Amino acid sequence: GEPQEWFDSYGWRTRGVVDGTDYAQVTSTLLENVFADGDQPRCTWFKTIKGRGYGIEGYASHGAAHKPNSEIFWGTKKFFSDKYGVEFTGFGQSKPDTAEEFKTQTATNLQEVMSLLDDSAFCEYLANRLVELGDSVPALADIDGFRLGAEDPYQDAALSDPAQLPEDMFFKPGEMQPNRKGLSNVAAYMNSVGREKYGRPIVVAASADLAGSTNIDGFMKDWGGQKGFGWYDRSENVGGSLLPTAITEFSNAGLICGLASTNMSDDPENSYVGYWGSCSTYGSFSYLKYGPMRLFSQLAQDSPNRMGKAIWIAGHSGPETAEDSRTHFGIFSPGITQFFPRGQVIDIHPYEPNEVGPALAAALACDTPIVALHTTRPNVEIPDREGLGMGSYLDAAKGAYLIRDYDASRPKDGCVFVRGTSSTAEVIKLLKAGAFDGNGPNVKLVAAVSHELFMKQDAAYQESIASEADWFNSTFITNGARQMMWLWTAHKTSFKYAMGSDWDDRWRTGGSGEEVIAEAKIDAESLLAGINKFIADREERFAVYANACRENATV
Repeated sequence: GEPQEWFDSYGWRTRGVVDGTDYAQVTSTLLENVFADGDQPRCTWFKTIKGRGYGIEGYASHGAAHKPNSEIFWGTKKFFSDKYGVEFTGFGQSKPDTAEEFKTQTATNLQEVMSLLDDSAFCEYLANRLVELGDSVPALADIDGFRLGAEDPYQDAALSDPAQLPEDMFFKPGEMQPNRKGLSNVAAYMNSVGREKYGRPIVVAASADLAGSTNIDGFMKDWGGQKGFGWYDRSENVGGSLLPTAITEFSNAGLICGLASTNMSDDPENSYVGYWGSCSTYGSFSYLKYGPMRLFSQLAQDSPNRMGKAIWIAGHSGPETAEDSRTHFGIFSPGITQFFPRGQVIDIHPYEPNEVGPALAAALACDTPIVALHTTRPNVEIPDREGLGMGSYLDAAKGAYLIRDYDASRPKDGCVFVRGTSSTAEVIKLLKAGAFDGNGPNVKLVAAVSHELFMKQDAAYQESIASEADWFNSTFITNGARQMMWLWTAHKTSFKYAMGSDWDDRWRTGGSGEEVIAEAKIDAESLLAGINKFIADREERFAVYANACRENATV
């Protein structure tokens, strides 16, 4: 069958163009179908030829390039030559004998192509045609329904300064809340700023059937007296900020990356006027969004124009998904958000909901196209930070902060970086129980929220959180896979003593939240045993590197 039959049979409004290279037909058919009356789903198809103009059509056209100066190579140049009267040097002849001769011939032929621009009449026509096309584009202010103004809201400190986030965004100590609820609050707040100051959403979001459970639906909700933008509807609510998409993770990522690539500024090299995009899914399925995110990252790297932001929500990460079992555990899969050049993604792993807003605001203030926010499902108790001596939740914006410093009256036992919701919550249980007091392990506990944000802090702050000595005598705790903590791993022995959900290099199974946390050995009892093992083996650990230094020392 063909597309017309496929979609017609399901009641779609289906239109098509047999010659998909006829731009006039393609445009008119697409516009006619998109703007047709009614709520009927619609499909517009175009038939194109793979390998058109290449001399080989169909699947065989894919692969290696034509051999230089072969018969089929010259065949691909004949159309251009006939149309513009260009004569190529060596046309129809075999490749020159030497590389230098071939280079010269190629340069000469490229210059022959460019010689068309030496024709003043042709250049005048080309320039006039370009001006004509430019003049035919309507001014933005004249486009009905166009919502973007000249302002660049992404310079607005209300969106990017953690200190300006409203107090009612944060939960009180003792409350039980999931960290994903922090996303809901900051998302609603961001778009309320958009409505109040700019008359439109800051972020447009998309999320299969998980908009509510991942809390990305905050981008459509009311906040602080400002009405939310609601679900997008092509007839009833064209200003909606949450797109009603299907379970199409790749497409959702493509939608929001395309949105964030569209800059309507009059000065696109220096400002961005457009929307940011956000999409979410289970952390275990985050790899389905990688393709569009990778292309968006490449575009942002090489384009002279400024891009918006793509906020990639890896929701329900870690073994905390529990009852959904291991098909949905985000232990290894969320590592896909690290598969980019350094500095082109900011990864955020908040422990509890109050950390989400400050960390996200700080990340959005950076000149980085993609922000990957890792959230989890279960409720956790909001800690009494002041009572426990922990750093403020606002310090999450700095990428790392102290959960506990050394007891200055006792020898230092080492530094432990801690990341993840349940893993950190279990550490907090130990802290509240006094497990690190008296004769307990005298370790520095560092919340590892975002390595990228941490590296943006000044040297003095970084040193105060983790000195070189701390890094050397360190290990880590994570609710994810240990290998995903490579930026917080000082060396081989740090990894050897690390505590994570893949502690035995096996997939976890399923069960209740408590059962899965215990199986992953990130429960309080297992973590305390792991920390004590790390301390007990101090001499053995240090001896490895002391011996290596002696062997490599210059005598």
